[in-house]
Amino acid sequence: MTDDRQFHRLRERVAAWVEGPGERWAERIEETGEVPEELWSELRGLGFLRIPAPVAYGGHGLGFGRWMELMELFSRSHGSVRMIVHVVNGIWRAMDGHATEEQRKLFVVPSVTGEIRIAFALTEPGNGTGADITTSVERRGGTYYLSGRKHLITFGVRCDYYLLAARVDGTTGKEGTVALLVPRDAPGVTARETSRTMGVTGTDHASLAFDRTPVPVAHRLGAEGEGLDVFLGGFLTPSRISVAMSCVGLAARAQQLALAYAARRVTFGKALTQRQAIQFMLAENEADIEAARRLVLHAARRFEEGADDAAMQSSMAKMHAVTMLTDVTDRALQVHGGLGYWKSQPMERVYRDARAQRFEEGTNEVQKAVVFRELMRRDGGTVREGVR
Repeated sequence: MTDDRQFHRLRERVAAWVEGPGERWAERIEETGEVPEELWSELRGLGFLRIPAPVAYGGHGLGFGRWMELMELFSRSHGSVRMIVHVVNGIWRAMDGHATEEQRKLFVVPSVTGEIRIAFALTEPGNGTGADITTSVERRGGTYYLSGRKHLITFGVRCDYYLLAARVDGTTGKEGTVALLVPRDAPGVTARETSRTMGVTGTDHASLAFDRTPVPVAHRLGAEGEGLDVFLGGFLTPSRISVAMSCVGLAARAQQLALAYAARRVTFGKALTQRQAIQFMLAENEADIEAARRLVLHAARRFEEGADDAAMQSSMAKMHAVTMLTDVTDRALQVHGGLGYWKSQPMERVYRDARAQRFEEGTNEVQKAVVFRELMRRDGGTVREGVR
């Protein structure tokens, strides 16, 4: 999709859905604590779960930068709506770069068209989210036998496959890591629902255990030793940019709510918008949101261009946007006064949903480590002394 008019029409459709049906879905999710299958079906029917995927796969073929503009709009909706749109529109990308033609037919294209649902399974309860993974496989002929545990796995209950990171038994570090597509109903798979969260209500999460689960070697993406490439480059770099833009969208929603409340709330005969302290809070919010938006869009362009600094840019964008979202939602809640603490106010939900962004796709401490590592790599591995 390259035509500007087509894109603007799509943007208007997304905005209208978020402000109309999306808000009604948000209310229903908060009331029931569940995301119904009808919401998935509606998002799929509207074409919202295949926007950046290639046209040849059944997608709209929208470029990554423009996709981020739409991601901002979706992120103004309920946290679970944003989560569905974010994950489904990104997981095909992680697979595609390492998939064979047969794997594209079996997994990549069906994930775009909605025939199958795939959950991203990297995080483990006793490790970080990188080369220290301990979930392992033992190969016998054409089959891997998978053992280990994963946790905090989004859509881990209702998926059809796990895109899972493991390592060949006996290996360490990046070497020997593999990316596998593991059937949800394979023997030896146990999925325990762990969906009671502070925010992003209704998104299912699972704790997973694998007891010598058989996985065909034909379900491996790429070669042995390339597992982390699938996860870190194929998924996490663009996903961190998407989460950063999610922060921008949610902050914009908080600002919208704060402005509306300040305009109608009267104290001592004056609207809050006439109080300089409130004016300064809202002005600071707007500047912070716009600065984060520009950084995220820059990171999106660098990723789209295949730039060497894409990983660093994505981590910088996510790190900055998360800090911005924390500050903006705190000020927006303060503008609401005590009323903002009540569940009757949309601001209360926004505040809870915002907290999840601080660890999704890695904490700020993880992002700082990535940025520093990339700085050292760019500098040839040495720290140059300054002029004394």
